[in-house]
Amino acid sequence: MEGLFEQARATPPEVPDALMARVLADAQAVQPTAPSSRWRDWLAVFGGLPALGGLVTATCVGFWIGLAPPAGLPDLGAAVFGVQSASDDGFESIAMTGFGWDIEEEL
Repeated sequence: MEGLFEQARATPPEVPDALMARVLADAQAVQPTAPSSRWRDWLAVFGGLPALGGLVTATCVGFWIGLAPPAGLPDLGAAVFGVQSASDDGFESIAMTGFGWDIEEEL
């Protein structure tokens, strides 16, 4: 087998010039005509406009919930940093607001 491989390596196949010209012409035809902009490249990284729309929506919702959490959610940031302590039965006994003013005023 090794002898056949050496023989094949010694005589590489020649590509006809006409075939190479057609392949290069086809490659040139599928190339983009306008130069790519950085904005489109940046959008492509995120998966295009639909994916970027979902990312923006999730960011806005997360920011809004963090800024003004619903009444049912505890202020976890204050709990993590030790501003308030959770009782044995959970966060139900602690009066909380969206901005933590009750903690600052020691109510």
